[in-house]
Amino acid sequence: RIIAALAEETVERGYRAVTVADIVSRAGIARNTFYENFASKEDCFLAAQDYAVEEALRRVVEAASAVESWPARVDAGLAAFLGYVAEEPALARTCIVEALSAGPDSLARYEQSLQAFGPLFRIGRKVSPHGEELPATLEETVIGGIFWVIYQRIIQGETERIEELRPDLVEFALTPYIGADAAKHALAE
Repeated sequence: RIIAALAEETVERGYRAVTVADIVSRAGIARNTFYENFASKEDCFLAAQDYAVEEALRRVVEAASAVESWPARVDAGLAAFLGYVAEEPALARTCIVEALSAGPDSLARYEQSLQAFGPLFRIGRKVSPHGEELPATLEETVIGGIFWVIYQRIIQGETERIEELRPDLVEFALTPYIGADAAKHALAE
């Protein structure tokens, strides 16, 4: 409840304007209950980021594990991630938008969250005919691009339509590894 209250307050006011009193009031808890769980507003924010990344990764890995081919895994994983963003718009905005300006610890956690998705894409090097030749920063670029598009939709207030991005994002993610034609074919399947 506390993390949900933080996320909702952050969406309404922006992280910097939110106070512990705002969080406590929205959560319907006593101030001491907040401090029994978190040392500060920043501590609560970082816990929200940790929770969201852990849950997003769990859903992505679970969805990707249910299919065989790497392109299908990318599709399933992105569908699960976009579904989570659509399901939890306040938490998504908190962790994808507000995290960039909430302070150095939050920014570091944001960067770690992007890197956590790297191994899921790095597998593409094994199925790519050009695996050895692919740029070392490819996974960072693909993940960064995906997050940037999602960031843009969130700040434009289009979170409810975020799942519509799946075909474009899957094609974008697959193309550098397997080529444009194979990416379109994999998406059609």
